[in-house]
Amino acid sequence: MKVILTQDVPKLGRKGEVKEVSVGYARNFLFPKHLAIEGTVQNVKDAEVKMERTEKKKEKEKDQALQIKTKLDGQRLVIAEKTGGGTKLFGAVTNKEIAASIKSTLNFDIDKKKIEIKESIKHLGEYPVKLKLYPEIQAEIIIEVVAKS
Repeated sequence: MKVILTQDVPKLGRKGEVKEVSVGYARNFLFPKHLAIEGTVQNVKDAEVKMERTEKKKEKEKDQALQIKTKLDGQRLVIAEKTGGGTKLFGAVTNKEIAASIKSTLNFDIDKKKIEIKESIKHLGEYPVKLKLYPEIQAEIIIEVVAKS
């Protein structure tokens, strides 16, 4: 029996795929748990159209990520923070502050969850920061932390 998966099913397939399964597996497991729908001719056509749209959307997102990467890669941001004397900061520079700095300085809206810092920034100096723009596309910027005057 042909079925179209409505969710990822371990050891069977990913959402949107058309699979051939036994009638009992489909009727007793997949359909009651809303993991799949019957693979009628119309449903298969609808699934193919939906998959094409999804692929186009992913391609568009990837192109946008590549454009953002070319503009952000190698950029330097200066963040001024209060120090407790010497080079130690009162707090730490967080992903939220870096995202706000990117937004205000470079006019790019980057989600704070997509910012990767190797070590916490608690001292003055320069730090490399990775921005995860798309699963396989990353940009690297330099954060320079200076004392607030």
